[in-house]
Amino acid sequence: MSHGNYKGVGSLILGFLRLFSAKYQPSTKIATSSEILKSHLCVPIQHDSQDQEEIKLPDAKGDDAWKIYFEDVAQEISEEFAMRYGIENIYQAMTHFACLCTRYTSPGVPAALSTLLANINAYYAHTTATSAVSACDRFAASNFGKDRFVKLLDQLHNSLRIDLSMYRKYFPTSSPAKLQDLKSTVDLLTSITFFRMKVLELASPPRASNVVRECAKACMESTYQMMFESCCEQGGYTEVDSLGNLTVSFWYDFIDYMIRVITDDKDVYTKVLDQFPQELNVGQLSASTLWTQYKTDLKVALEAHAVERKNKTTEYMNLYFKVKQFYSIHVADLPQYKSSIPEFPAWFTPFVMDWLNDNDEHSMDILRAAYNHDKTHNFERTSEHTKFSNSVVDVFSQLNEALTLLIRMDCPNPEVYADMMKRFSKTLNKVLLAYADMVQKDFAKFVHNETLACILMNNVQQLRVQLEKIYESMGGTNLDSQAGQVLNNLQKKLNSVLDKLSQQFAASFEPNIHEKTNLLAIYLTKIKGPHVEKSQVGQEVEMVLDPLMDLLEGSLQRYSQQCEKTVLKYLLKELWRITIVSMEKLVVLPPFADKALLNKIPNAKISDVSRTLTTHLKDVKNMSSVKEMMDMAKESERSLTPRQCTVLDAALDAIKECFHAGGQGLKKSFFEKSPELQSLKYALSLYTQTTDQLIKTFISTQKQQDLPSQEQPVGEVSAQVDLFSHPGTGEQKVTVKIIAANDLRWQTANAFKPFVEVNLVGPHMSDKKRKYATSTVKNNWAPKFNYTCHFLVGNEGEPEHSELMFQVKDYSMIGASKIIGVGVLQLATVVEAGSCATWVQLGRRLHIDETGLILLRILSQRQSDEIAREFVRLKSECRFETESSLAASASTHQMS
Repeated sequence: MSHGNYKGVGSLILGFLRLFSAKYQPSTKIATSSEILKSHLCVPIQHDSQDQEEIKLPDAKGDDAWKIYFEDVAQEISEEFAMRYGIENIYQAMTHFACLCTRYTSPGVPAALSTLLANINAYYAHTTATSAVSACDRFAASNFGKDRFVKLLDQLHNSLRIDLSMYRKYFPTSSPAKLQDLKSTVDLLTSITFFRMKVLELASPPRASNVVRECAKACMESTYQMMFESCCEQGGYTEVDSLGNLTVSFWYDFIDYMIRVITDDKDVYTKVLDQFPQELNVGQLSASTLWTQYKTDLKVALEAHAVERKNKTTEYMNLYFKVKQFYSIHVADLPQYKSSIPEFPAWFTPFVMDWLNDNDEHSMDILRAAYNHDKTHNFERTSEHTKFSNSVVDVFSQLNEALTLLIRMDCPNPEVYADMMKRFSKTLNKVLLAYADMVQKDFAKFVHNETLACILMNNVQQLRVQLEKIYESMGGTNLDSQAGQVLNNLQKKLNSVLDKLSQQFAASFEPNIHEKTNLLAIYLTKIKGPHVEKSQVGQEVEMVLDPLMDLLEGSLQRYSQQCEKTVLKYLLKELWRITIVSMEKLVVLPPFADKALLNKIPNAKISDVSRTLTTHLKDVKNMSSVKEMMDMAKESERSLTPRQCTVLDAALDAIKECFHAGGQGLKKSFFEKSPELQSLKYALSLYTQTTDQLIKTFISTQKQQDLPSQEQPVGEVSAQVDLFSHPGTGEQKVTVKIIAANDLRWQTANAFKPFVEVNLVGPHMSDKKRKYATSTVKNNWAPKFNYTCHFLVGNEGEPEHSELMFQVKDYSMIGASKIIGVGVLQLATVVEAGSCATWVQLGRRLHIDETGLILLRILSQRQSDEIAREFVRLKSECRFETESSLAASASTHQMS
């Protein structure tokens, strides 16, 4: 400024002051005069900027910049007046603050107000070492007036709260100046809070952060209502009586409205309102507030839709994905929701279940179409590298597509997810069992077509493989227990189906195995010579196995090429079972002649034969059936020699290697546990045992021979049995005293002459007396004998493996004496005490289980062994029946 200009300005200032002094009387207080001066200086500036809503604020820098209230001339007038009349700086600041409060909405004013109030705060709150006056007292002594300034602050505070509650309207994102004012407004609120706390010394004034949060939340809630009304208008809803009347598309589109608002809050307002980073995040508050209101309305709407569907199922599913996406992006990471389970998936459960129900029918339609198309084209394989057909691929394409959708839903509510998986597991169960049922129904048509049969079995196996993959996709071991149980049971059912199919297929191959096994038996009978070690029968093994091995090796090679590995294992197990049972039935087990019971059990193995015989014996209720069975066995011309047994044992090793296939087939542990092989080896081992060993085994295993005497007793024998052992030589002796018989149930037209025959059976008895008999007593059904006999066992005898057999007979001079009843006393029950006095119950026959029958069949082959013949006779004999009784028994047998 030039000197001339400076003189002009000075004259202007002096002229203004003279005019001001002349207008206001000298009685006017200086302080009030100063305030009036300020008003005059402020009004022209405000008036000049009414149209632009701007106030020209000085651009001052430095620590004392807050004391610069005006630009150029106005500021010099103010300073000159203050200096001439002694106006305090703090009074000037408070007066200027009051002036600016009238235009707090103008750009830049909130920042100026905030700066002024901060320095006013500092002035009153600052303490000195020489002053003990409190800030509150100092402020009370202010010339401006305590009540007046406090009222001014309260009014400003309320106005700022109102504006913040509509911050989108008053501080739009399109105006950087207004956004800066928004930031300054929060600073001003903070200064007001500080003033109330430090200067007014209020106990707990409202915290600025809480005020801003409440205002922002109020703005968001009103924004939600405005968006709702706007969305209704665009959707053509003139009146909304119920939220349930709004369609899915309304709630779908409404999310886009919310996203735009939240994006503004996150990207713009959060950066502006950043004064309280630990207490307020506008973006998070916006997402939380809008979501709270949206979910409340959506829940009511969906509950109404669940009662009455207004949209397609797919539309509800699309809305779920929209809501889920919104929640995942904007809500899931909010502090108040981070550790909580969202509620909204539960509201969609009825619609998801609808979709799954629809998917059931859709999957079944695809299944039927795919299977029938596959069947028409002879179950063509999907490619040259696969062993299953197209229908399996088509079915699982649909199921996997449905599962993918459920997984994409990524339901954050574990209970709802569990319900979805439980429902989907039922779909899997329904579809896969339906496919398996179709295969089972058609399998009989294709069982003789090896290629097609293998493809169908491969298809079922592929169901199991794909089911396992789906199980893992659904969560595996973490899957809901009920859903997991359904899938585990389904896997077991498919496993059972595959087992049945493999049995059915293998059964079609059984006649071929029987044919080759019969050839094996014929070749085996041609082997002669003494017993040799297994290592010396290699050529003979090759000779007897040649027909069977040609069949097995050729078949197994084809199956390995046509079948999945698991299917091959199933087939190998079934073929193994058929092969071993055939060898047991056709080679090892002494065959029956073609009569009586034999034609009723053509396909039974040893255990089946024995079971049938045992059942028959129970029906006939006499021992003639066992005797008949023994007679049949005696008619057989075939009995294995020790050498033949060795060859057969070695042949079993070769068959095991064939089925093991160098590790590609059955595991060796399977053979060790095979019940069929164990049964065969046991039967085979019986051929190599001595007669004494077989008798010992029989007595050790047959503990219920007296069962018929308990069910239908025909009398009893009183006997005293004592065991003696010589202390020097160890010679053993069994003394039997037959005292009497009682309650003999016998009818005869001739004279009745009962007597008792007692036999000692057991090992090492070939060179000793084994039978004694009492004298007869005429016409007495309770005869007394008082007969004593002694059996010498020797020092190598085994009384615990021996037994006494009692037979009460009716003596006949013309023919053989007729058996009235038979009873058994095993010496194992006498050994410990050394003596025994007992009544031995008599029955019509002896009870012999499956093991006993096999042993008797083996012993019956040893026609040159007197001990074997005698033992079989004793165990086979039974009560004599009349012709009418036998006829009745035979009739009963034929009807059964």
